Amino acid sequence: MKFFKMVQTALIDFCCREMENSTEVVSFVLAAYGHIGELKFLYFSIMLLWYLSVLTVNTVLIIVIYVDKKLHEPMYILLCNLFANQIGASTALYPLVMSQMFSETHEVTLPWCFLQTYYLYICASVELCSLVAMAYDRYVAICCPLYYNVIMNTRRVRTLSVLVWMYPFINSVFSFSFVVPLKFCGNVIDKVFCDHYLIIKLACSVSVLNQVSDLLYAFSTIIIPFSLILVSYMKILPVCLNTSEENRQKAVTTCTPQIVSVSGLFIGLIFHFSDSRFDVALVSDKVRIFLSLFLLICQPMGTPIMYGYKLPKIRQSWKQFLFDIK
Repeated sequence: MKFFKMVQTALIDFCCREMENSTEVVSFVLAAYGHIGELKFLYFSIMLLWYLSVLTVNTVLIIVIYVDKKLHEPMYILLCNLFANQIGASTALYPLVMSQMFSETHEVTLPWCFLQTYYLYICASVELCSLVAMAYDRYVAICCPLYYNVIMNTRRVRTLSVLVWMYPFINSVFSFSFVVPLKFCGNVIDKVFCDHYLIIKLACSVSVLNQVSDLLYAFSTIIIPFSLILVSYMKILPVCLNTSEENRQKAVTTCTPQIVSVSGLFIGLIFHFSDSRFDVALVSDKVRIFLSLFLLICQPMGTPIMYGYKLPKIRQSWKQFLFDIK
Protein backbone atom coordinates (compact mmCIF):
# COMPACT_ATOMS: atom_id res chain seq x y z
CA MET A 1 0.00 0.00 0.00
CA LYS A 2 2.82 2.37 0.87
CA PHE A 3 4.35 1.68 -2.54
CA PHE A 4 1.11 2.59 -4.37
CA LYS A 5 0.75 5.73 -2.26
CA MET A 6 4.30 6.74 -3.12
CA VAL A 7 3.60 6.16 -6.83
CA GLN A 8 0.35 8.11 -6.57
CA THR A 9 2.10 10.98 -4.80
CA ALA A 10 4.88 11.02 -7.39
CA LEU A 11 2.35 11.11 -10.25
CA ILE A 12 0.43 13.95 -8.62
CA ASP A 13 3.63 15.93 -8.09
CA PHE A 14 4.68 15.30 -11.71
CA CYS A 15 1.30 16.43 -13.06
CA CYS A 16 1.38 19.53 -10.86
CA ARG A 17 4.87 20.42 -12.10
CA GLU A 18 3.78 19.91 -15.70
CA MET A 19 0.77 22.16 -15.17
CA GLU A 20 2.94 24.80 -13.52
CA ASN A 21 5.46 24.63 -16.36
CA SER A 22 2.71 24.90 -18.98
CA THR A 23 1.14 27.95 -17.35
CA GLU A 24 4.53 29.67 -17.06
CA VAL A 25 4.79 30.04 -20.85
CA VAL A 26 3.53 33.56 -21.48
CA SER A 27 5.61 34.36 -24.55
CA PHE A 28 7.35 32.73 -27.51
CA VAL A 29 10.94 33.29 -28.59
CA LEU A 30 11.53 33.78 -32.33
CA ALA A 31 14.88 31.98 -32.53
CA ALA A 32 15.58 32.52 -36.25
CA TYR A 33 16.77 36.09 -35.66
CA GLY A 34 19.94 35.01 -33.87
CA HIS A 35 22.48 37.79 -33.36
CA ILE A 36 22.39 40.30 -36.22
CA GLY A 37 24.65 42.80 -34.44
CA GLU A 38 25.16 46.24 -35.97
CA LEU A 39 23.51 45.14 -39.22
CA LYS A 40 20.14 45.52 -37.51
CA PHE A 41 20.08 49.23 -38.46
CA LEU A 42 20.65 48.38 -42.13
CA TYR A 43 18.06 45.60 -42.07
CA PHE A 44 15.58 47.88 -40.31
CA SER A 45 16.04 50.65 -42.89
CA ILE A 46 15.61 48.25 -45.80
CA MET A 47 12.55 46.66 -44.23
CA LEU A 48 10.96 50.03 -43.42
CA LEU A 49 11.56 51.34 -46.95
CA TRP A 50 10.13 48.16 -48.45
CA TYR A 51 7.07 48.26 -46.17
CA LEU A 52 6.32 51.91 -47.02
CA SER A 53 6.76 51.13 -50.73
CA VAL A 54 4.29 48.24 -50.48
CA LEU A 55 1.74 50.47 -48.74
CA THR A 56 2.21 53.27 -51.26
CA VAL A 57 2.04 51.20 -54.47
CA ASN A 58 -0.98 49.13 -53.43
CA THR A 59 -2.86 52.14 -52.04
CA VAL A 60 -2.23 54.16 -55.22
CA LEU A 61 -3.60 51.32 -57.38
CA ILE A 62 -6.74 51.05 -55.23
CA ILE A 63 -7.26 54.82 -55.53
CA VAL A 64 -6.65 54.70 -59.29
CA ILE A 65 -9.30 52.00 -59.74
CA TYR A 66 -11.73 53.86 -57.48
CA VAL A 67 -11.27 57.24 -59.21
CA ASP A 68 -11.22 56.09 -62.85
CA LYS A 69 -14.76 55.05 -63.84
CA LYS A 70 -13.37 53.18 -66.85
CA LEU A 71 -11.94 50.67 -64.38
CA HIS A 72 -15.26 50.03 -62.65
CA GLU A 73 -15.39 46.55 -64.15
CA PRO A 74 -15.61 43.19 -62.33
CA MET A 75 -11.98 42.23 -62.97
CA TYR A 76 -10.57 45.47 -61.53
CA ILE A 77 -12.99 45.56 -58.60
CA LEU A 78 -11.95 42.01 -57.67
CA LEU A 79 -8.34 43.08 -58.11
CA CYS A 80 -8.82 45.67 -55.35
CA ASN A 81 -9.33 42.79 -52.91
CA LEU A 82 -5.89 41.53 -53.86
CA PHE A 83 -4.25 44.93 -53.33
CA ALA A 84 -6.01 45.48 -50.00
CA ASN A 85 -4.91 42.04 -48.87
CA GLN A 86 -1.26 42.82 -49.70
CA ILE A 87 -1.48 45.84 -47.40
CA GLY A 88 -3.01 43.72 -44.63
CA ALA A 89 -0.46 40.90 -44.91
CA SER A 90 2.46 43.35 -44.88
CA THR A 91 1.06 45.14 -41.84
CA ALA A 92 0.71 41.82 -40.03
CA LEU A 93 4.38 41.01 -40.62
CA TYR A 94 6.69 43.99 -41.07
CA PRO A 95 6.02 46.05 -37.90
CA LEU A 96 6.65 43.00 -35.69
CA VAL A 97 9.76 41.97 -37.65
CA MET A 98 11.18 45.50 -37.44
CA SER A 99 10.53 45.72 -33.70
CA GLN A 100 12.21 42.34 -33.15
CA MET A 101 15.40 43.56 -34.80
CA PHE A 102 16.07 45.79 -31.78
CA SER A 103 15.01 43.20 -29.22
CA GLU A 104 17.61 41.29 -27.24
CA THR A 105 15.32 38.37 -26.37
CA HIS A 106 13.11 38.29 -29.51
CA GLU A 107 10.09 37.46 -27.36
CA VAL A 108 6.48 37.80 -28.47
CA THR A 109 3.60 37.48 -26.05
CA LEU A 110 1.08 34.70 -26.68
CA PRO A 111 -1.83 37.03 -27.65
CA TRP A 112 0.31 38.92 -30.19
CA CYS A 113 1.72 35.68 -31.59
CA PHE A 114 -1.76 34.21 -31.96
CA LEU A 115 -3.01 37.42 -33.54
CA GLN A 116 -0.18 37.55 -36.07
CA THR A 117 -0.56 33.89 -37.01
CA TYR A 118 -4.32 34.21 -37.32
CA TYR A 119 -4.08 37.32 -39.47
CA LEU A 120 -1.33 35.94 -41.72
CA TYR A 121 -3.33 32.77 -42.34
CA ILE A 122 -6.41 34.84 -43.18
CA CYS A 123 -4.35 36.93 -45.62
CA ALA A 124 -2.91 33.83 -47.33
CA SER A 125 -6.40 32.41 -47.70
CA VAL A 126 -7.82 35.74 -48.96
CA GLU A 127 -5.05 35.82 -51.57
CA LEU A 128 -6.07 32.41 -52.87
CA CYS A 129 -9.80 33.21 -52.76
CA SER A 130 -9.19 36.47 -54.65
CA LEU A 131 -7.32 34.55 -57.34
CA VAL A 132 -10.21 32.05 -57.50
CA ALA A 133 -12.71 34.90 -58.03
CA MET A 134 -10.49 36.45 -60.70
CA ALA A 135 -10.00 33.09 -62.43
CA TYR A 136 -13.79 32.66 -62.50
CA ASP A 137 -14.12 36.17 -63.96
CA ARG A 138 -11.62 35.33 -66.71
CA TYR A 139 -13.42 32.03 -67.39
CA VAL A 140 -16.72 33.84 -67.93
CA ALA A 141 -15.09 36.58 -70.03
CA ILE A 142 -13.24 34.15 -72.32
CA CYS A 143 -15.58 31.16 -72.45
CA CYS A 144 -18.95 32.99 -72.25
CA PRO A 145 -18.25 36.47 -73.65
CA LEU A 146 -21.83 37.08 -74.85
CA TYR A 147 -23.23 36.48 -71.35
CA TYR A 148 -20.43 38.19 -69.43
CA ASN A 149 -22.41 41.28 -68.39
CA VAL A 150 -25.37 39.14 -67.38
CA ILE A 151 -23.34 36.69 -65.28
CA MET A 152 -20.85 39.15 -63.80
CA ASN A 153 -23.42 41.71 -62.73
CA THR A 154 -23.03 44.05 -59.77
CA ARG A 155 -24.76 41.68 -57.38
CA ARG A 156 -22.54 38.74 -58.38
CA VAL A 157 -19.36 40.81 -57.97
CA ARG A 158 -20.45 41.96 -54.50
CA THR A 159 -21.22 38.39 -53.51
CA LEU A 160 -17.80 37.22 -54.69
CA SER A 161 -16.08 40.05 -52.80
CA VAL A 162 -17.90 39.16 -49.58
CA LEU A 163 -17.04 35.46 -49.97
CA VAL A 164 -13.39 36.30 -50.62
CA TRP A 165 -13.16 37.74 -47.09
CA MET A 166 -15.78 35.77 -45.16
CA TYR A 167 -14.70 32.28 -46.22
CA PRO A 168 -11.10 32.68 -44.89
CA PHE A 169 -12.37 34.39 -41.74
CA ILE A 170 -14.75 31.55 -40.85
CA ASN A 171 -12.16 28.87 -41.67
CA SER A 172 -9.52 30.57 -39.54
CA VAL A 173 -11.87 31.04 -36.58
CA PHE A 174 -12.70 27.33 -36.71
CA SER A 175 -9.04 26.28 -36.89
CA PHE A 176 -7.72 28.64 -34.21
CA SER A 177 -10.51 27.79 -31.79
CA PHE A 178 -8.56 24.55 -31.17
CA VAL A 179 -5.20 26.33 -30.68
CA VAL A 180 -6.05 29.10 -28.19
CA PRO A 181 -6.97 26.75 -25.28
CA LEU A 182 -3.69 24.79 -25.57
CA LYS A 183 -1.15 24.86 -22.77
CA PHE A 184 2.50 25.06 -23.80
CA CYS A 185 5.58 23.33 -22.44
CA GLY A 186 8.00 25.02 -24.86
CA ASN A 187 8.36 28.55 -26.20
CA VAL A 188 11.00 28.53 -28.97
CA ILE A 189 9.81 29.04 -32.56
CA ASP A 190 12.52 28.64 -35.21
CA LYS A 191 11.19 31.38 -37.50
CA VAL A 192 11.16 35.16 -37.71
CA PHE A 193 7.38 35.20 -37.35
CA CYS A 194 4.81 33.11 -35.51
CA ASP A 195 3.77 29.91 -37.26
CA HIS A 196 0.56 27.97 -36.65
CA TYR A 197 2.03 24.49 -36.94
CA LEU A 198 5.12 25.27 -34.85
CA ILE A 199 2.90 26.72 -32.12
CA ILE A 200 0.93 23.48 -31.98
CA LYS A 201 4.20 21.50 -31.71
CA LEU A 202 5.05 23.43 -28.54
CA ALA A 203 1.85 22.31 -26.80
CA CYS A 204 2.16 19.95 -23.83
CA SER A 205 -0.37 17.63 -25.44
CA VAL A 206 -2.07 17.73 -28.82
CA SER A 207 -5.33 15.93 -29.39
CA VAL A 208 -6.28 14.17 -32.60
CA LEU A 209 -8.86 16.90 -33.10
CA ASN A 210 -6.10 19.53 -33.26
CA GLN A 211 -4.23 17.57 -35.92
CA VAL A 212 -7.38 16.91 -37.92
CA SER A 213 -8.43 20.57 -37.73
CA ASP A 214 -5.03 21.61 -39.12
CA LEU A 215 -5.41 19.21 -42.06
CA LEU A 216 -9.01 20.33 -42.68
CA TYR A 217 -7.87 23.95 -42.64
CA ALA A 218 -5.13 23.22 -45.20
CA PHE A 219 -7.60 21.34 -47.38
CA SER A 220 -10.29 24.03 -47.27
CA THR A 221 -7.97 27.01 -47.72
CA ILE A 222 -5.32 25.62 -50.09
CA ILE A 223 -6.45 22.47 -51.93
CA ILE A 224 -9.98 23.62 -52.76
CA PRO A 225 -8.98 27.11 -54.08
CA PHE A 226 -6.07 25.72 -56.12
CA SER A 227 -8.39 23.07 -57.59
CA LEU A 228 -10.96 25.70 -58.60
CA ILE A 229 -8.25 27.86 -60.21
CA LEU A 230 -6.88 24.82 -62.07
CA VAL A 231 -10.34 23.87 -63.37
CA SER A 232 -10.97 27.43 -64.58
CA TYR A 233 -7.75 27.60 -66.57
CA MET A 234 -8.21 24.09 -67.93
CA LYS A 235 -11.47 25.33 -69.46
CA ILE A 236 -9.91 28.59 -70.64
CA LEU A 237 -6.96 26.93 -72.42
CA PRO A 238 -8.92 25.07 -75.15
CA VAL A 239 -10.91 28.22 -75.96
CA CYS A 240 -7.72 30.28 -76.29
CA LEU A 241 -6.18 27.70 -78.63
CA ASN A 242 -9.19 27.77 -80.94
CA THR A 243 -9.68 31.53 -81.16
CA SER A 244 -8.15 34.28 -83.29
CA GLU A 245 -4.66 35.61 -82.70
CA GLU A 246 -5.99 38.95 -81.42
CA ASN A 247 -8.34 37.37 -78.88
CA ARG A 248 -5.61 34.94 -77.83
CA GLN A 249 -3.25 37.85 -77.17
CA LYS A 250 -5.89 39.63 -75.06
CA ALA A 251 -6.49 36.47 -73.03
CA VAL A 252 -2.76 35.98 -72.45
CA THR A 253 -2.37 39.63 -71.37
CA THR A 254 -5.10 39.40 -68.73
CA CYS A 255 -4.32 35.86 -67.54
CA THR A 256 -0.53 36.04 -67.30
CA PRO A 257 -0.39 38.10 -64.06
CA GLN A 258 -2.84 35.71 -62.40
CA ILE A 259 -0.87 32.64 -63.48
CA VAL A 260 2.36 34.21 -62.15
CA SER A 261 0.65 35.11 -58.85
CA VAL A 262 -0.75 31.60 -58.43
CA SER A 263 2.62 30.02 -59.27
CA GLY A 264 4.50 32.22 -56.80
CA LEU A 265 1.93 31.60 -54.10
CA PHE A 266 2.04 27.85 -54.71
CA ILE A 267 5.86 27.73 -54.48
CA GLY A 268 5.86 29.86 -51.33
CA LEU A 269 3.19 27.77 -49.61
CA ILE A 270 4.97 24.52 -50.51
CA PHE A 271 8.21 25.73 -48.95
CA HIS A 272 6.41 27.13 -45.91
CA PHE A 273 4.64 23.81 -45.41
CA SER A 274 7.81 21.71 -45.81
CA ASP A 275 9.98 24.06 -43.73
CA SER A 276 7.54 23.94 -40.80
CA ARG A 277 6.99 20.19 -40.86
CA PHE A 278 10.35 18.78 -41.99
CA ASP A 279 13.95 19.40 -41.01
CA VAL A 280 15.50 21.10 -44.04
CA ALA A 281 19.10 20.51 -42.98
CA LEU A 282 20.63 21.06 -46.41
CA VAL A 283 19.46 24.68 -46.56
CA SER A 284 21.36 27.36 -44.62
CA ASP A 285 19.54 29.42 -41.99
CA LYS A 286 19.76 32.66 -43.99
CA VAL A 287 18.31 30.99 -47.09
CA ARG A 288 15.56 29.42 -44.98
CA ILE A 289 14.66 32.81 -43.49
CA PHE A 290 14.49 34.43 -46.94
CA LEU A 291 12.40 31.60 -48.40
CA SER A 292 10.07 31.60 -45.40
CA LEU A 293 9.50 35.32 -46.05
CA PHE A 294 9.29 34.86 -49.84
CA LEU A 295 5.52 35.25 -49.98
CA LEU A 296 5.46 38.25 -47.68
CA ILE A 297 8.38 40.00 -49.42
CA CYS A 298 7.79 39.35 -53.11
CA GLN A 299 4.00 39.04 -53.39
CA PRO A 300 3.00 42.42 -51.86
CA MET A 301 5.22 44.29 -54.32
CA GLY A 302 5.23 41.84 -57.21
CA THR A 303 1.43 41.71 -57.50
CA PRO A 304 0.81 45.46 -58.07
CA ILE A 305 3.81 45.73 -60.39
CA MET A 306 2.61 42.79 -62.51
CA TYR A 307 -0.97 44.00 -62.80
CA GLY A 308 -0.04 47.65 -63.12
CA TYR A 309 2.43 46.87 -65.92
CA LYS A 310 0.63 44.05 -67.72
CA LEU A 311 -2.95 45.37 -67.81
CA PRO A 312 -3.11 48.26 -70.32
CA LYS A 313 -6.10 50.03 -68.72
CA ILE A 314 -4.51 50.18 -65.29
CA ARG A 315 -1.19 51.25 -66.79
CA GLN A 316 -2.83 54.14 -68.65
CA SER A 317 -4.93 55.19 -65.65
CA TRP A 318 -1.87 55.04 -63.37
CA LYS A 319 0.11 57.29 -65.71
CA GLN A 320 -2.79 59.72 -65.92
CA PHE A 321 -3.17 59.68 -62.14
CA LEU A 322 0.54 60.47 -61.62
CA PHE A 323 0.36 63.17 -64.31
CA ASP A 324 -2.63 64.82 -62.58
CA ILE A 325 -0.75 64.82 -59.24
CA LYS A 326 2.19 66.64 -60.85
